Amino acid sequence: MTSRSSLTGIEVPIIGSDSIRWYNLSLPSTTTAPPPSSQPLLTPVTDDTSACFELAAEKKACRRMNKDCPNVLEIVEFCSSREFPRVGLRIEFTSALCPFALICKNEISGTSGNPYMLYTSTVAGVAYLIRLTNITNYGSYTVFPPHEVTELNIQSYCDYGAITAIAATAGCLVIGGSDGSVGCFRFGSLDSSSPGFLHELRDDSSLGRLWSLVSRRAVAPVKDLVFLEIQGRKLLFVLHLDGVLQVWDLLSCSKLLRHPLNASMSEGATFTRLWASETNKDTSILPLAVLHKPNSEVDGEMISVYSLHHSVGGRTNILLEPSTTNISIDEGALIDVKLSPNKIWILKEDGLVLHNLSGPTESGEYEQCFGLQESAVAEQLFQSSEHAADDLLWLAHSLYPSTKEQIASRVSSIFLRMLFLPDIYHNSVLRATLQDHNKHFTDSEFHSLTADGMKKEIISLIEHEGVSRSPLSLLYCWRNFCSHYFDNWCHKNAPCGLLFDSSSGAIGLIRKSSISLVRRLEDIELLSFGSFDELGEIASHRINLSSDLEREILFDVLRCTTNLSQQLGKGAPALFYESIFSEPSLSPEDIVGRLLKVLETRYTSVAALHVSELGIDTAWEKSVGDHKVLRNFSTNMFLSLHGLYRKAVTWDKVVDVILKYLNFLVPQKNENKSDCEALFDIRTGITVQVTSQVAKVMFESAVDILLLLNYMVKSEGQINMSPDDVSRVQLELFPLIQEIITEWHVIHFFGTTQCESPAMEDFSSQLSLLQIDSTANQRSWNDKLGKCDFTLAFILLLDHQRSFESQNGVDSRYLPSPSSFITPVRNFTSWIVWGRSEDGSSSFSTRSTMLALILLKHGQIDAVEHIITVVNQNILKEKTSGSIQGVNNEWCTLLHLLGCCLLAQAHRHAPRASSEKKVSEAISCFFREDLMCFLVYCLSRAASLDEASKTLQSLPYESGLPHLGISEHVSPTAWKLHYYQWAMQIFERYNMSLGACQFALAALEQVDEVLGLKDTYSGADFLNESPTIVKGRLWANVFKFTLDLSFYHDAYCAIISNPDEESKYICLRRFIIVLYERGEIKILCDGQLPFIGLAEKVEQELVWKAERSDVSVKPNPYKLLYAFEMHRHNWRKAASYMYLHSAQLKSETASKDYQVRSLVLQERLNCLSATINALHLVQPSSAWIDPVNQEKSILKELYPSKKARITISEEEANDDFPSQKLESCMDIERLENEFVLTSAEHLLSLANVNWTFTGIEKPPPNLVELLVQSNLYDMVFTVILKFYKGSALKRELERVFVAMSLKCCPTRYHSSGNYAITTIL
Repeated sequence: MTSRSSLTGIEVPIIGSDSIRWYNLSLPSTTTAPPPSSQPLLTPVTDDTSACFELAAEKKACRRMNKDCPNVLEIVEFCSSREFPRVGLRIEFTSALCPFALICKNEISGTSGNPYMLYTSTVAGVAYLIRLTNITNYGSYTVFPPHEVTELNIQSYCDYGAITAIAATAGCLVIGGSDGSVGCFRFGSLDSSSPGFLHELRDDSSLGRLWSLVSRRAVAPVKDLVFLEIQGRKLLFVLHLDGVLQVWDLLSCSKLLRHPLNASMSEGATFTRLWASETNKDTSILPLAVLHKPNSEVDGEMISVYSLHHSVGGRTNILLEPSTTNISIDEGALIDVKLSPNKIWILKEDGLVLHNLSGPTESGEYEQCFGLQESAVAEQLFQSSEHAADDLLWLAHSLYPSTKEQIASRVSSIFLRMLFLPDIYHNSVLRATLQDHNKHFTDSEFHSLTADGMKKEIISLIEHEGVSRSPLSLLYCWRNFCSHYFDNWCHKNAPCGLLFDSSSGAIGLIRKSSISLVRRLEDIELLSFGSFDELGEIASHRINLSSDLEREILFDVLRCTTNLSQQLGKGAPALFYESIFSEPSLSPEDIVGRLLKVLETRYTSVAALHVSELGIDTAWEKSVGDHKVLRNFSTNMFLSLHGLYRKAVTWDKVVDVILKYLNFLVPQKNENKSDCEALFDIRTGITVQVTSQVAKVMFESAVDILLLLNYMVKSEGQINMSPDDVSRVQLELFPLIQEIITEWHVIHFFGTTQCESPAMEDFSSQLSLLQIDSTANQRSWNDKLGKCDFTLAFILLLDHQRSFESQNGVDSRYLPSPSSFITPVRNFTSWIVWGRSEDGSSSFSTRSTMLALILLKHGQIDAVEHIITVVNQNILKEKTSGSIQGVNNEWCTLLHLLGCCLLAQAHRHAPRASSEKKVSEAISCFFREDLMCFLVYCLSRAASLDEASKTLQSLPYESGLPHLGISEHVSPTAWKLHYYQWAMQIFERYNMSLGACQFALAALEQVDEVLGLKDTYSGADFLNESPTIVKGRLWANVFKFTLDLSFYHDAYCAIISNPDEESKYICLRRFIIVLYERGEIKILCDGQLPFIGLAEKVEQELVWKAERSDVSVKPNPYKLLYAFEMHRHNWRKAASYMYLHSAQLKSETASKDYQVRSLVLQERLNCLSATINALHLVQPSSAWIDPVNQEKSILKELYPSKKARITISEEEANDDFPSQKLESCMDIERLENEFVLTSAEHLLSLANVNWTFTGIEKPPPNLVELLVQSNLYDMVFTVILKFYKGSALKRELERVFVAMSLKCCPTRYHSSGNYAITTIL
């Protein structure tokens, strides 16, 4: 490939040309069958070929033929002033094609519906004329309409033997035979049966037909045919194998010129190709290029350029001058050649070369080399050398020596970022690479993948293959993947022709699956890729070097940086760039320090640590090799720096030159006053890509200087640097370099980072996707968000709505020339860094804020966070190195925006740990922003605070940021109170209670101070509110947020801290309701909450809840009231509530079946037992309860309901349920009576006996009988002993004993046993 050291320009792919969806069409069934032949008439497609045709002032069409599919022809049409189309036409023929196809305007009348014509031919000699319409019209077709396709069987009209050349123009097809004959078919302009359809071009002179026949036999085979239109006349140039060139007038079929090109050649020279420049009305000289081989013994070929003089008057005169330019083609196979009036472009497999025909360039060059994409792809993917990827791993080990996961993460991130660079990413190549690794997708699946989705697929594939998870294993997986990617890239995207726009001088490459343009290098790229000795003009004018000495010093400095970068390898810039994205972020100082350590030790220590992975022999060999390389490097650097010092005499002179060079690296400020609207067209895409390429070189150049200066400072004693020199470098150069690195990093980030997909779950995003009142152009590029080839820079360009093209003679209808890329790129970078001229002067931090707002408007939250973080870190270093006086409004705004971005990120569906981290960072940003604004006030008083407030409130609503709503002319404390409340509301909006709570508490700290001030300057917004109301509102918010976080103790503390009684009780009720809903109500009863003045209110809320709750509620409110009162030692209240629960259960018993009824009775027993136990804790004289007076409504409807229960009065209860009338007072004795009766009822229910009682003074008459019949003797004696005394007790006992005796003799009294027992009882 072409050496990077001699490059004049490089290749830039056109966005979208790699991801074309094809409309596949076949031809209708043929009616013309060629006669069978053992040999094809025409040469088949042996190499990938292509050509570009101009159809109109703006529209061009490219056709491609692939040697792997010789019967398929691909067509793509595009306009430079529009986006590259995403659809193309793929025509499938019935047999293989010859490497010829022409697309031209349809100049035949009566065919307005088909504006274009396609000429081509199969190898069997069947020519086709297809009348084409716009490609987008073929979406619903699978076969061409028959009336649009015309066939011509060439063998039916003539027999020239093998057809060795073929060409066409509108209405005419010309063939050249192996016998030297040239046949002209009026194909498309005349019917095949019309006279004059076929005309043979031959010399019918006066010598007669016999001489003509003899002369024809002497003519060598035709090798090439070229059509040219000179002043309205179509001429045909015919090149024969022996070097004879003939020119024919197509209209009159007369010969205008016959010139032997081999007159000055050695015998045996053969001529194979002919190229001609398009005519230029400004000159009558036309260059022709001829490819020939001097003789069979020479392997190489040669291109000779001739000058053709033409004049058209009454008679056309053509004169061919002898060749003055001969170009040897020694290396690689020739692919294509394009001619302009003063230049010739030669495309070979190893590069693109430009030869100046009119003389040398300003630098004295006749030949200029342009690099192809292959070298850039290989370099970016670490495929340019065998050990490039290994060096990246060892360097990563040196920078991150302690964590393997961090090393693996950095390496993966670097490779992934490289794969998706605009000039590296290729749609079909990536798909083929994934298929190589058994990742298969359908067309719809692959095209629907966003950039993030594609990255996830690649990461999952790499992680699956790297089973061991070691960094070395992971590196091998990435290297293997990138190797496959590069091989597929070279195979599927090989160059197959040149694209030339004669109107603008644009030159490009047509590749197998993409199209690209060629551009010249920027000045900084020439310094990086070119030879220093040839760049005196750049050094003198752009860098402002005043003498040859300064130029020599600069070149020596750049040579030192080159040595440093070569020693570190190509992974150093990538790792430095990646460190800006790393978390936790490594500062540039840390990275530089670790890189310097690598320069001191190479990778020896790393190799020693990984002997197990490398093997002992490999590790030892690497250690020896690294030591040798390190020794040579140290010696060379020592000698170079000493030589630099001797040449400059003082280091101060070197620093002066480096400072001038750094000023050259600063983005230029240009005046761009273009009024042209920015469109998403080919030029826009190229501007973005070239900007990213230039930014990469600028960034790396600044990093190289930073490394060199740090290396010099570290070696100050060895190279005689004084402390003053070191201080100047640290105080003057380092801050400038850091600012340059930040600016070019941001520009490169814009140009290479894919946009985020819109968040579909967000309502505001869904609303924005409706695109109400938006233009069609804006809707079209909004649809591209998230796609792999749509970066952030497109949003900035299109939102700006102004083109960055120079208006000096540039016509947007044509493709840009190689030298026209520089101006729009400089204008674009100037706009990013400096803004428009009408915006006034502003710092980069201010510009970053404006750019961030544009990205926020389009939902690019991650990008905004990164940009603001990088700029904020740079500002922080400036302020730290300067003084606190440097605090300004820009910093406040950046922190404000950063907090909003972090908050929005945390709101997304992300892992919980990541979300919590983002929330914490957002809280920190908002608090720091408040601190910065307070410092602004302290340093410059109220005017600056007002300015900060206005700046924040002026942030546009379209960016998605909520309005602050802070009044002007407020004190710092009032401003903080407002800002904290605003932040609280934002966190609340995103349901992030932790952050909202912190800002609510922070606002509470300001209330007393703000509302205690008497001047209207501070309290303008609180004139109608008392401190109690404001505090109550804030404490209520604290309560809500802590309750949402399940911080129940904190929530209760917020309740008792609330000075607003009404708000306090509302919160308390909500507290109890939420505790019930979450099953955490026991917190009220465990004694951990201090019921300071709220015990009665808590009890009231629990009673209110108990009255309106179903008996099945768990935990039951009455039980909670019992526990609540027991903990407070209110024994009688506890007993009362438990008794009320027992009464509640009793009302439910009648409606239950046996099984459920027994469970309810058991629960009643537990309640009565708890009631009795509680009263036993009271003094005997006070051991009673009055449930009726304590709770008037204990009864409820027996059917379940979700609504609040409606309580009823005691009188209504007595009327509806007379059996459940409650006594007004209950002592322990009465409670024990009820306990005994309830126990009996429970045991009977277990025996399936349905029995209940109404009074508790004495048992019902049938109770003892039922218990005896159920063999419940223990319960029988319990009832008798409890309710009977004296003689009644003896009588009841006798009856029971008799009944027991009778039951013990069942045989004797079997027939009348039951009757006897009943009678006795």
